[in-house]
Amino acid sequence: MALRKHIKYQWRLFFPLVALIWLVVIVLGVWMNKTERALRIENIRAQIALVNARIIKAYSDDTDPMPFIKFIGRYYQESPLFDDIRLSLYHNNRCIYFIGEPISPSETRDIKAGNVVADGSRFDINEYRRSTNFFYDVAKSADGKLQAYCLLPFNPEVIEASRASTSIYIILIVVAIAATVLAYFMARRLGRNVRMLRNFALRAGTDPNFVPSTDFTHDELGDISRQIVRFYNERNKSVMKLKREHQVAMRALEDKTRLKRELTNNINHELKTPIGVIKGYLDTIMEHPEMDEESRKHFLSKVNEHVNRLIQLLDDLSSITRLEFGSKMINTETVDFHEIAFQVVNDLETSGMMGNMEFNYDIPTDCRVIGNPGLLSAMITNLAKNAAAYSKGTECNLILTDKDEEYCHFAFYDDGVGVKESSLPHLFERFFREDSGRSRKKGGTGLGLCIVQNTVEALGGTISASNREGGGLLFRFTLRRASGN
Repeated sequence: MALRKHIKYQWRLFFPLVALIWLVVIVLGVWMNKTERALRIENIRAQIALVNARIIKAYSDDTDPMPFIKFIGRYYQESPLFDDIRLSLYHNNRCIYFIGEPISPSETRDIKAGNVVADGSRFDINEYRRSTNFFYDVAKSADGKLQAYCLLPFNPEVIEASRASTSIYIILIVVAIAATVLAYFMARRLGRNVRMLRNFALRAGTDPNFVPSTDFTHDELGDISRQIVRFYNERNKSVMKLKREHQVAMRALEDKTRLKRELTNNINHELKTPIGVIKGYLDTIMEHPEMDEESRKHFLSKVNEHVNRLIQLLDDLSSITRLEFGSKMINTETVDFHEIAFQVVNDLETSGMMGNMEFNYDIPTDCRVIGNPGLLSAMITNLAKNAAAYSKGTECNLILTDKDEEYCHFAFYDDGVGVKESSLPHLFERFFREDSGRSRKKGGTGLGLCIVQNTVEALGGTISASNREGGGLLFRFTLRRASGN
């Protein structure tokens, strides 16, 4: 078993195949030698039998057989193979003619005793070779008066003529060598595929950077090998894809956990501040019952201001939660955006929330979008309040910039100072404020622009922020266009 493991597949295939080829060649050579030898012996015997048959036929036809017999004598005696041929004619048991040494009556009696078959015209050549060492044939006329005996002793020429030709061995050896060479190249071709497949199997399980070759031969084994390599490559691709998806999922989970942790910390921070202020003012009032009325009213007004801020914060958090997790449940309808803008601008001017900033809008009266009136009003309000609080400008504008088959494109901008370029990617984050130290001098919860983004995306649109070339901050957003436009 250990030896088999060290012998390559090529040689384990080659040696049995060559052994089978040579076995077939040897068996075929033995059979052909035996067959050719039998044919040569039969040919010699047939020629001897032909001589007797022609003499008997001439006698039966009342033709003088002597001219033919003399011709036979001259013809065969000139041939090295038949140089020792003996021919004797007996008529009524009397020898009337012979070629070579006459066949004696004792020899004829020996033949009659059992070496000739029943009809006296055929005999077993192999039996004669073993017992008498000559070829022999006897023929009798129909009336039994004429008998022809022909005998060919074994001499070197007869023995050589009865052997098979050596050329058959040369041909078989050439065929065997050619078949051996062909078997070698076939085994080498198949062994190459098996060797490459074995190398692939060994390295595929241990080398993660292994790139398998597909240079297999174009046969059934090569096709199977290429198919296995293709399955391996597809599996690697699937594994790499799963790893990438797993990494993306893990990063998303980590980001989600981080955002949740940051949100929790920010909410705690944002809630603690007004609650701490409220508690401080109330404790001061409780500890000083003799406090004058004017100071008491001032403290209570501060308490009320921070209570309102706390309520606004909770309302904004509720809005964000509803937009992020319940966006599919938001009721939408065809909304006249011109009317929404008009109402918001009127309310802001009446309430004085815009301060000294002027709010202008340019929305066509036939501008209809798919949305929720309450959410759209809150969105425009948050944009306006953000501009009034942080832009340091004198006016802000809401305009329709373009329409296509699916969306209406809007722009909201102011003429203020804008923001730092590094702050643009963070404008829509929760509780983000550009001023360092998270200053709350301007009020607000830090959730206004986050609500704006969630509102636009929940209604199927997009929003982006950039600084204007002439100064100020520009928001571009889209809303789905109603079919009745």
